[in-house]
Amino acid sequence: MPKCDVGRRAGQIWHDGRLVSWSEAEVHVLSHSLHYGSAVFEGERVYGGRIFRLSAHSARLIASAAHIGIACPFDRATLDAATRAVVAANAISDGYIRPLCWLGEGVADLSGGRCPVHVAIAAWEWPHAFAPSALADGIRLMVSPWRRPPPQSAPFQAKAAGLYLSGMMSQRLAGTRGYDDALMLDYRGLVAEAACANLFMVTGGTVVTPATDCILAGITRETVLQLARTLGYAVEEQHVTLEQLKAADEVFLTGTAYEITPVRSIDDTTYRVGAVTRAVIGAFQQLVRGPHPDEATRLPARDERVQAAAAGGVRQARAGGPHSDGLGV
Repeated sequence: MPKCDVGRRAGQIWHDGRLVSWSEAEVHVLSHSLHYGSAVFEGERVYGGRIFRLSAHSARLIASAAHIGIACPFDRATLDAATRAVVAANAISDGYIRPLCWLGEGVADLSGGRCPVHVAIAAWEWPHAFAPSALADGIRLMVSPWRRPPPQSAPFQAKAAGLYLSGMMSQRLAGTRGYDDALMLDYRGLVAEAACANLFMVTGGTVVTPATDCILAGITRETVLQLARTLGYAVEEQHVTLEQLKAADEVFLTGTAYEITPVRSIDDTTYRVGAVTRAVIGAFQQLVRGPHPDEATRLPARDERVQAAAAGGVRQARAGGPHSDGLGV
C-alpha cells in the first residue's frame, strides 16, 4: 500500500456488514487478536476491475477461521458480495484486497471464547508488489535463520496472522541486509517457501514446487500448477533440499501480492529468468486479463481430486524418491 495517513485516506471499508469510511474502521487496543494473533486474513487481486478467484479466497477465509476455532459470522456469498461492493465503492481497477476476520475486545481470557468476531474488507490500488525491473531481472533472496514449524505446532492450512511472525522477521532481516525477500526452510531443513510466497524451481524443463505438508498451499500456486501442465511441462510436488534448489535452472515465487516473480539469486547462487518462467508469467497474465478470470481457473472440488488421485495413483514425490506429474492431494 502506498505510504499515507490511513486515517485520512479517502474511500470505504466494509466493516461488520456495512460500508464505512477509512477513518471509521477502528479496532480497540484491547482486541484479542492484537495481543495474541488470533486473526485470519486473505489477499486478493483486482485486474481491470475484476476480482481474481474471489470465491476461492472467501471460502479459504472461512476455513482458516474454523482451523483456529473461530466461526466466521458471514458466509461465502455474503463475503463475495461485500468484496465486490468494496471494489466498486473505491473504484479499484488494478489493486489489492485485504479481508480480515478477528477476535475483538477481551484480553483477559486467552482462549478468546467470549470475544466478538469481526470481519472487515479493505481495498486499494496496487498494481505490482515490485518495480518492473523485478519481472525482467528477478529479485534477490537470502536464506533465513528462522524456520517454518512442524505441522503439529499449528494448523498450517490456515492463513492466520500469528503464523506470519517468522515470515515477518525473516523479511525484515532480509531487507536490512539488502535483499528483497527471504527463503525459509522448514523444521527439517527442507525448502519451504519465501516469507510470504510459494516457491517453484525449474530443473531440466520440469516445474517443481515443495510439498505442502507444513506450509500453506497458495491459491496462486494452485493456478500455476494448472497453467504449467496446460503449457505441457512436467510438474512435480516433492520435498526439495537446499542442494537441489541451488542446482535448479530457474526459480520463481507465486502469491497474490507477488503474482509470479522471478528470482535471480539466493545468497550466492544465481539463476536466469528463463523460458519456462517467462512462459508461465505470460500464461498467467493472459489468464487474469482474460474475459472470466474467476471461472477460468476453477479447479475440481477436493473430493473429485482425491478420487482422481486414487484412481490414477497420483501421489506426492519425496526427495530422493520416485516422482509424479500429478497434483498431490
